[in-house]
Amino acid sequence: MSQSDVAEKPIARPVTPLGILAKQLETILQTLNGKTSAQVATELNLAWRLAAGLDPYIEECTTNESPALAALAKKTAYEAWGQRFHEGATVRELEQEMLSGHVEGQTLKMFVYMTKAKKILEIGMFTGYSALAMAEALPPDGELVACEIDPYTAEFAQVAFQASPHGEKIRVEVGSALEILQKLAAAGETFDFVFIDADKKEYVKYFHTLLEKDLLVPGGFICVDNTLLQGQVYLSPDNRTPNGEAIAQFNRTVADDPRVEQVLLPLRDGLTIIRRI
Repeated sequence: MSQSDVAEKPIARPVTPLGILAKQLETILQTLNGKTSAQVATELNLAWRLAAGLDPYIEECTTNESPALAALAKKTAYEAWGQRFHEGATVRELEQEMLSGHVEGQTLKMFVYMTKAKKILEIGMFTGYSALAMAEALPPDGELVACEIDPYTAEFAQVAFQASPHGEKIRVEVGSALEILQKLAAAGETFDFVFIDADKKEYVKYFHTLLEKDLLVPGGFICVDNTLLQGQVYLSPDNRTPNGEAIAQFNRTVADDPRVEQVLLPLRDGLTIIRRI
């Protein structure tokens, strides 16, 4: 990739409930600009600092990512995703904010260590950050199967995997996730741990397929990303996009299913941990 082919690093937009809240408070403070009482301004400023300072502090107190993960995050941030889509290189519009990132990557890595998983399934890989983070926690004979619909990002990820000693644990399957799940089930493959971060409108189908096709072993875990979806799921339905409505329905489906137990964590854009009973 030539220097002229690399876009300037864009400023990441807020995509989590906390990030959106911090930005809203900052905008309110800038709009008021001394047009309110000193007490109200002080209280608003404190609210803004509480919201804006939390994520950076969590980052500071979390173990640093590996050099391979840091390089992958940087490469993803600098990639000209909009240009790639208009060139026809990617099958859909992508953006740097789709990356799981440092804190979530370390969280998933910790879960893999805690569960002692040896076989992991990832549904929705993007540029491979979360896959590589989890692979770093796998034992030498462990395997991670990553499903990705976009050939461009699949190749992008595989180049990064080659730069890590843990990349050889990752097997990439390119195509429709639901079709890949059917193929894996037909082959009799099973998984201890699954991470879902793909098409939001297909989350319910992924969930049912994992359980009904016995892709997830009894006692196995599913981690699901974006289950707060910018706060849309707990705002009124009038404030939901189609993806927001899909995630709200997914959350209700999981909560009502007696085959599992779950907890929704307010990590970034929401991370649900599900255990198959």
